[in-house]
Amino acid sequence: MRLDLPTLFTMTAAVTFTVGVLFLLSWSQSRRERALAVWGVAHVVGSVASLMLALRGQIPDSLSIGLANALMIGAYGLIWSGVRAFEGRRLHLDWALAGGTIWIAACLVPAFFESLPARVGLASTLAGFYCGSGALTIWRGRGEPLVSRYPALLLLATYAALYWLRVPLAFTVPIPASVAVASPWFAILCFTGTLFSVAIAFVFMALTKERAEREQRLAAETDSLTGIANRRALVAGAERHLAVAPAALLLFDLDHFKSINDRFGHSVGDAALAAFCHIAAPLLPPGTVFGRMGGEEFACLLPRFDERAAARVAERVRAGVAGFAHPAYPDLTMSVSVGVAAESQIGGSLDYLLRRADDALYRAKRTGRDRVVTSGDDPLPAVEEALGTGLHAKAGRRSRMRSP
Repeated sequence: MRLDLPTLFTMTAAVTFTVGVLFLLSWSQSRRERALAVWGVAHVVGSVASLMLALRGQIPDSLSIGLANALMIGAYGLIWSGVRAFEGRRLHLDWALAGGTIWIAACLVPAFFESLPARVGLASTLAGFYCGSGALTIWRGRGEPLVSRYPALLLLATYAALYWLRVPLAFTVPIPASVAVASPWFAILCFTGTLFSVAIAFVFMALTKERAEREQRLAAETDSLTGIANRRALVAGAERHLAVAPAALLLFDLDHFKSINDRFGHSVGDAALAAFCHIAAPLLPPGTVFGRMGGEEFACLLPRFDERAAARVAERVRAGVAGFAHPAYPDLTMSVSVGVAAESQIGGSLDYLLRRADDALYRAKRTGRDRVVTSGDDPLPAVEEALGTGLHAKAGRRSRMRSP
């Protein structure tokens, strides 16, 4: 079955224009994501290029070949630039438009303009470069876990490979200029161009949606003051780890925090909480669950740690906090008490682990603060326990984390 090429080009133009409008409408609802606007403009420009290609023979070749292909190459450049914007990089619009500029400059050379293989080779090289660069940019941003990242990577890489494949074929299987418009090359170009527009719309829209959902989820799981996990996320993460492996729990409590608030003000107290997290987080092993329980209390679950190893981690954090100093507040000092407990069985109870760590934390407070105490250390004497019963009960109630 033979397809009418002007009809194919017109269909490609209509589909590409529709996709561009959808991108721009999405951007109007989420102005923060500049990539949507760039991708929208890219598809509108591509639709104009496809329409001019459809008018081949009805408008001058300088427009249907020269300008149309320059716009098409520029559209690919804008798609690459939009990918950069999505990944938080500079747009580099000058580089995005450089491909079209190179094409126009080449078309001013009569020998090049009259050679169909040369034109196909240059256009394919430039378009493939932009698609390949877009795929590489998406790959470099893989630290942000988005499911649609890999379909987008595969799509751009495949399209780059197809374009680069056209380069040797253009010279080894040349197409006479007199039959170029009727050749399968153009039918394939139109068909793949339409598929590309639709597919890229799906994956790029999915990417922006997944990012927005991830940001909302992270915001719901993050303590706004310190930037670490909040109680809900801490409990959920700890329970997931305990279900599959033994673990140790560290409970932190900043010593004399109320006096910091009273003496320096609540803004300095808030800064002290953030400073503690800034000190502690780099000292904790990878894969730990670190979060704020509330007030000046924090917790950290260490998967596959026994009590002794966990105590060494706690001591590093304690020493790091003890060394805190701020030039603007030379009289401000900080210390932290830490309670440590470990669960050697898979599927252990977080609540039980918390009670043991809380008991160790209480003993660290009662024996002088600024120290690490494990649940296996000797308990307080009976008289001291009796004198501190009320305080212990109060501390225990304040420290408990309950599953949401």
